[in-house]
Amino acid sequence: MKVHLITLCVILFQLSDGIAQNPNPTKLIEEMQAAVGSWDNLHALKDVSFTYDYLTPLANLRDVSSDRFIFEGDHSWAVYTTHQINVMPQAEGVVIQALVDGLPSCSVNGKLVTDKEILGGTDFLRRANYFWFVMNFKLNDPGTIHAYVGEESLDGTAYHKVRVTYDSGKTGKPQNDGYLLYINKDTKLVDQFYFSLPAMGVNEIAIKMKVDYETFNGVKLPVKRYIYMPGKDGKLGTEPGLVQTSSNIKFNNGFTPADFKL
Repeated sequence: MKVHLITLCVILFQLSDGIAQNPNPTKLIEEMQAAVGSWDNLHALKDVSFTYDYLTPLANLRDVSSDRFIFEGDHSWAVYTTHQINVMPQAEGVVIQALVDGLPSCSVNGKLVTDKEILGGTDFLRRANYFWFVMNFKLNDPGTIHAYVGEESLDGTAYHKVRVTYDSGKTGKPQNDGYLLYINKDTKLVDQFYFSLPAMGVNEIAIKMKVDYETFNGVKLPVKRYIYMPGKDGKLGTEPGLVQTSSNIKFNNGFTPADFKL
């Protein structure tokens, strides 16, 4: 009887030891956020302006905009001088988009647009561009669900893998994107991740994004993003289908929500 008890204790110890060695995914995300500078530090910078270049290398098409965000309230604004992909590619002239207090607006050459489809696209793009900029700082917001899914080494670099999904009951959205983060064990940064995009019909976490960072005012920001889309066979190409570049980044511009209203 004593032998059986000892054997059982050994098995339970081994199981508990294995569980203890499994990293806490929320803690890994918190460590990543400390490495990039934390939301509090970014929020203290008030607002940001930058030039945003959105390029499809194979087709040699691009959208080029001057973007502005206000962190308190998540307000977003952009003026497009080149718009060949996502922003009214058939239109000529200057397109301005805004999202203020959650309400989208758009103008072409100073004339307000009332088309619901265009305003819907404006709403999506203003939210998406803002989220890509602040993503690392928002991955433990209310409604996020974290799961540790293992380790992987890529080109000699060791990564923790954390899946991020959302509780629709807390986000209030019927569809939410999902992410599989590759967190560099040494730097704590997300060097790459996979994501879904239900709004565009990609329900699986299958799109790959690689990220380059630069440091501004104590926060690390994704200044270059390389996106690899799955083909019809589900495989990812060796070359990025999209390259997104942020440059001329400036904080504390003194923007107010009223400045963004069209």
